[in-house]
Amino acid sequence: MFVSEGASILHADLDAFYASVEQRDDPRLRGRPVIVGGGVVLACSYEAKRRGVRTAMGGRQARQLCPDAIVVPPRMRAYSEASKRVFEVFRNTTPVVEGISIDEAFLDVRGLWRIAGTPRRIAERLRGDVLREVGLPITVGVARTKFLAKVASGVAKPDGLLVVEPADELTFLHALPVERLWGVGAVTAAKLHAHRIKTVGQVARLGEATLVSMLGEGTGRHLNALAHNRDPRPVQVGRRRRSMGAQRALGRGPHPPAFVDAVLAELVDRVCRRLRAAERGGRTVVLRLRFADFTKVTRSHTLAKETWHTTTILDAVRRLHHQAGSLIANRGLTLVGIAVANLDGDGAVQLELPLQAHTGGELDAAMDQVRNRFGSAALMRASLLGRQQGPTTPLLPD
Repeated sequence: MFVSEGASILHADLDAFYASVEQRDDPRLRGRPVIVGGGVVLACSYEAKRRGVRTAMGGRQARQLCPDAIVVPPRMRAYSEASKRVFEVFRNTTPVVEGISIDEAFLDVRGLWRIAGTPRRIAERLRGDVLREVGLPITVGVARTKFLAKVASGVAKPDGLLVVEPADELTFLHALPVERLWGVGAVTAAKLHAHRIKTVGQVARLGEATLVSMLGEGTGRHLNALAHNRDPRPVQVGRRRRSMGAQRALGRGPHPPAFVDAVLAELVDRVCRRLRAAERGGRTVVLRLRFADFTKVTRSHTLAKETWHTTTILDAVRRLHHQAGSLIANRGLTLVGIAVANLDGDGAVQLELPLQAHTGGELDAAMDQVRNRFGSAALMRASLLGRQQGPTTPLLPD
């Protein structure tokens, strides 16, 4: 089992990333509540968060909570450029960097103390370098495991630094609410609260057998391990994604079926293009839905073999969406997302007998070539003509 001997894993997380870039580039926005995105909140500054505004909230509700908020359109190119510069700072700090998203990463600084000082000193210098070179605030958590480092950065936000030494880690962890444990969402938290379990320490004292009986084997064992800070995962450089996905917030409906179908097609096009560019096929198609009451459901279907074929994946997504029709009708749809999981590692294709030509790949390849040469908007589905498409979120390389 991999466990760092000391607190030498850093979790670095940019604060309110999109909104911070806007405030950096426009001095008039500094210190004021900022909302990125109009119809749906893509991001918001901490000044807006303190008024109750949250990411993925409808724009109307956000403006009711914070009438003096300044709403700005998203500038994805600016966010992508800022992310690249921040990751340059990360890689100048240590060669062992594992990107999680465009605004956060794990860094392993073991073995650097002779040339760079203690992990605390490295984290302090990292925060200063990001602020000086990129102009953005960043929070860093330092701990012995990836899990606890991420928890520490969450507690230290915004614009903070928190080092959890090994001797103090359980004291720190056990005082936190159960919602700080990875995997504890609204449903799991409600189950724990029903048993009067409010803190991580109470989870740790329950024991694995009791947690398994309450939450099931997978969740029970997972939470028991985290409650004791058992996380064997090392920081991995160049780790490939286990899934690729995209989502789009719709706002409060009702939404015509043709509109939702067009959004699903747009998302599938986007994801399948990424799969082909990375030369990775996937077997499991996942549909994520969020409803007007902010509850979420996930539906999935596993195909017979790996694919990056757009029509095959879109057909599976449409079947999953149709199966969830009654839930959508009763509860209202505010967000849809799709993902392809169970990705193969190196683009290998399993041959099947009898050998038959697979049609459709030629069309995908031709469309990819056109879009690569002339831009993503050079070709689009007829169902998307005249419709405003959602912004394409910047991503780390696949």
